[in-house]
Amino acid sequence: MNLLEEMRARFFNRKARTRNRQMNLADEIRARHLDLMARTLDGTIYGDPPLLATSDGKFDPVLRESGWDWPSKAFTMIGTKRLANVRQLSELVLRKNVPGDFVETGVWRGGACIMARAVFAAYGVTDRRVVLCDSFMGLPAPNTEKYPADDGSKFHEYDDLAVSMETVKENFSKFDLLDDQVVFLPGWFRDTMPIVPSVKIAILRLDGDLYESTIEPLEHLYDRVSPSGWIIVDDYHVVPSAKAAVHDFLELRKLKPTIHEIDGVGVYFQKV
Repeated sequence: MNLLEEMRARFFNRKARTRNRQMNLADEIRARHLDLMARTLDGTIYGDPPLLATSDGKFDPVLRESGWDWPSKAFTMIGTKRLANVRQLSELVLRKNVPGDFVETGVWRGGACIMARAVFAAYGVTDRRVVLCDSFMGLPAPNTEKYPADDGSKFHEYDDLAVSMETVKENFSKFDLLDDQVVFLPGWFRDTMPIVPSVKIAILRLDGDLYESTIEPLEHLYDRVSPSGWIIVDDYHVVPSAKAAVHDFLELRKLKPTIHEIDGVGVYFQKV
């Protein structure tokens, strides 16, 4: 190698090292930003106390970790670990180029969807949407004639589960994340699942708390989930009827996915 070639090689090596340092710094900044988003959304950053109706009103980080309390002010009740699962899978589908939107059925204050939108924004993604499906009036009364597994459910009586669409939009706006990549689909799932606007879904997150509100999204949306996409079931271990709906659907389709644990409450599995 002559002197000119050696100087050229050193120049390009130096540029490569500089570019790598810049990329590493960008990755670190993005990770810190999403870490802060998560701690804000689940309320751990300010020790958000739970609703008095569900506890003694004192913040307990252990309970919040797995979403065993109902936050008074925080943007999500799914807890630290299930929120981390939303972030992890949202970043994974970007890295693996799994096409499609993030769709959640049952959004409460919108925290999980805000996290998904924050991930897309942090990575500069402009061709994926976050679709929020909810009645924004709480849960429906059980239709026990059609779905006997929901007999005895009292979730429709819980006023704290009813969060208006206007409130959820305001929550997105607080993070400057309310834009045309965020789609609201209000109504009961029996009416709205056939008209979900996503042709392809990368992540389908089910948080309906009933057999009906779990089976309806699966029946209408599972086929839109892209190969290698993910299905998350929020209350798999604590709402028996929701778990039954998942397994009835899988059995009907003769599907046997590997079901991954999140926190002893929620699970997720991949479409193959």
